[in-house]
Amino acid sequence: MQSKRASIERLTSKKHQVSTHYLIDRAGKTIKMIDEKKIAWHAGKSKWKNFKNLNNNSIGIELVNKGHRLGYQKFSKKQIDQLVKLCRLLQKKFKIPKSCILGHSDIAPLRKIDPGEKFPWFDLSKKGIGIWYPSIKKNLITFDEKKNRKNFFKNLTKIGYRYFSDKKFSSRNIKVIKAFQRRFLQNQIDGKIDQKAYIISQFLAKKFNN
Repeated sequence: MQSKRASIERLTSKKHQVSTHYLIDRAGKTIKMIDEKKIAWHAGKSKWKNFKNLNNNSIGIELVNKGHRLGYQKFSKKQIDQLVKLCRLLQKKFKIPKSCILGHSDIAPLRKIDPGEKFPWFDLSKKGIGIWYPSIKKNLITFDEKKNRKNFFKNLTKIGYRYFSDKKFSSRNIKVIKAFQRRFLQNQIDGKIDQKAYIISQFLAKKFNN
């Protein structure tokens, strides 16, 4: 949305039927929109691991940003600082593991691309919020995307991603790869599996398959 005001109007509109538990504006002010015990309509049709329709199982946090259609912005430091405080509070209150802190593009990769490639997942992971991977050193071997594709998607299944086909490579699979890249390879959103993406998927699948 273009502004904080427009965001609040949309999130309280009966017509649009979109809502969230928390909204953080660009100055770092947090607005509690809905009680955490109630369901907010922020995720929509979504999947992660064995969960479906994650509105029923999640706490939604929205950050004011114009988004990809209206002039995608870098998130402000005050926004992220406040997000860290809020996430830490919610993690403690509800015993949320860091592997369960997700972006909309993780759980609904066919429809959503937010929070996007400017969202500082790496910085947040250093504060115990969300998952990440160690420094990657590529192996001195020839990497073949087609040969490693099946194992890559097996890794994504273990991590929690859904909505792709194990049998037939399609545009759905490409969107899921891009969702993975928007989170873990933010300078490379091309929908292609390279050696680095494969190694990252192996590490995450092994460490966070729970």
